[in-house]
Amino acid sequence: MSFDLVFFGGTGDLTWRKLMPALFQAFRHGKLPEGGRILAVARDDQTDERYREWLKERFREVEAGKRPSDEEFERFAALVHYKRMDLSQPEHYQGLKDWLDARNADTVVLYLATSPHLFTGICQQLGAVGLNHDKVRVVLEKPLGHDLASAQEINRTVRSVFAERQAFRIDHYLGKPSVQNLMALRFGNALFEPLWRRESIANIQITLAEQLGVGTRGAFYDGTGALRDMIQNHALQLLTMIAMEPPASNDADAIRDEKLKVLRALKPFTRESVSRDVVRGQYRAGMCGGQPAPGYLEEVKVPADSACETFVALRTEVENWRWAGVPFYLRTGKRLAARDAQIVVNFRPVPHQIFPGASLPNRLVIKLQPEDGLELQLLAQKGAGAGEQLTPVSLDLDFDKAFATHRVGAYERLLLDAIAGRLNLFVRSDEQEQAWRWVEPILDAWAADGNGPRPYAAGSWGPAAASALVARDGFSWAEEQ
Repeated sequence: MSFDLVFFGGTGDLTWRKLMPALFQAFRHGKLPEGGRILAVARDDQTDERYREWLKERFREVEAGKRPSDEEFERFAALVHYKRMDLSQPEHYQGLKDWLDARNADTVVLYLATSPHLFTGICQQLGAVGLNHDKVRVVLEKPLGHDLASAQEINRTVRSVFAERQAFRIDHYLGKPSVQNLMALRFGNALFEPLWRRESIANIQITLAEQLGVGTRGAFYDGTGALRDMIQNHALQLLTMIAMEPPASNDADAIRDEKLKVLRALKPFTRESVSRDVVRGQYRAGMCGGQPAPGYLEEVKVPADSACETFVALRTEVENWRWAGVPFYLRTGKRLAARDAQIVVNFRPVPHQIFPGASLPNRLVIKLQPEDGLELQLLAQKGAGAGEQLTPVSLDLDFDKAFATHRVGAYERLLLDAIAGRLNLFVRSDEQEQAWRWVEPILDAWAADGNGPRPYAAGSWGPAAASALVARDGFSWAEEQ
């Protein structure tokens, strides 16, 4: 299958840090279909050779195990081309169409690795020159809008040019092998499904924690914040995969229909419930990873009076028969105590305790990063004698070790899926809009609240109010147990 893959924003950070290295890994693994061309477009005046040299220098910053040798890069670079484009000039789109039409590949993938405010203009220009025919797919990188209205405007424009099956809204978390294993865990095994409901589960916690601060992205992050950056997309997508009903098949729309039902069943926020069930914070100076870390307000390009949140913890419920009364806790933040992304399913305690001493309920930990695996925490006896208390033990599965030779990265998987036309791991427009619809009351409540975010020290687990949020229900975050 011949394909042309075009990166709008071909000299941007996303392209050289994530997309090109992911494509190289697919090439190295022999997974990239034969007959492919990769075209980077940007405003810089470069030739193919100069762009390839520029890209080779950028590859030196990729982690060691993923860097190409000189021989590997030469073979990969033969697929890479460059075209100068000013995205505001209609005639440049015609030039792109002519370049693509000259070969007439089986599939054309147009990846918009640009600022979201350019999405509508690019899509309109693509439609104007006829780059929206059946062979074309468009990939839209997050964030898809700043609020519900802007997301709907982007989707209206995309729908006016492309059919829904041609639109691939990417959330790179969905490409992580550990996230894909959520589906396999639930619907490929008979073990958990009878327990996956309110009668057996006490609460579910989703944590997406980062040790890093905002770095050089201060200006962008200050206009975004943790709620838009992580909760509206990544965290909610994880919640839907944990809480969804079994789909009728592995078909993309069957899966996305069930995820949409979860988003529609989420308990809506009011002004009062936001103040009670949502905690926002902003990091101050502290020690992170053993090194001094500046506060958010001291970061480059961050306004000195910024009220942008760098931490969010919230409590919600899925109001349906399976999950009624089970709290879901979502938490994300920067400059936290560890880089840790995980889902913790806390089961209910045994109904009648016959062993001496206090005992912890069972829990299932689904590790997303930096480790990738499953940990089932049980209780057992050491066999030391009569009257012995139970001791926690773990069944620990490391997917990286179990499947060491068959793993692919998130962007590698998603790029290959876009080329192949598989939509299972991409977000549908109605999912995306419903997620915005759910978070928007939080944004509105914060806009009317003059108190701003709560401070927390860099290197901590966020404001104390986040622990109180969970403790109010008689529970605690995983690291506090």
